[in-house]
Amino acid sequence: MSTQPTKSLHPMPNPHPDRNYTVEIESPEFTALCPATGQPDFATIKFEYTPGAFICELKSLKLYLWSFRDEGHFHEDVTNIILKDFVKEIQPKWLKVTGVFNVRGGIYTKVTSEYKAEE
Repeated sequence: MSTQPTKSLHPMPNPHPDRNYTVEIESPEFTALCPATGQPDFATIKFEYTPGAFICELKSLKLYLWSFRDEGHFHEDVTNIILKDFVKEIQPKWLKVTGVFNVRGGIYTKVTSEYKAEE
């Protein structure tokens, strides 16, 4: 597997597709650029999901999140892009992505986006 940033997530077979269970993942080292100022924004990105047929291979998730480091995105935009890409590649039954962005100019931002598969 590559050690360079990538926009790919690697689905792995769910070892327990017959069960509903929750996976929680937290990445406290997310960075992207503010599209207005070009300054770095730092965040913790949190995932909570119920797997379907697949789970997410964690190194691919790390490299995927790294790929945003030199891109300009508003907090609301990047959180929803991450959710959309995760749903497309991993196909969870349910997913919540939360971006907890560090203070900038005295303001904290927390963005939460959810997805639920149709039954």
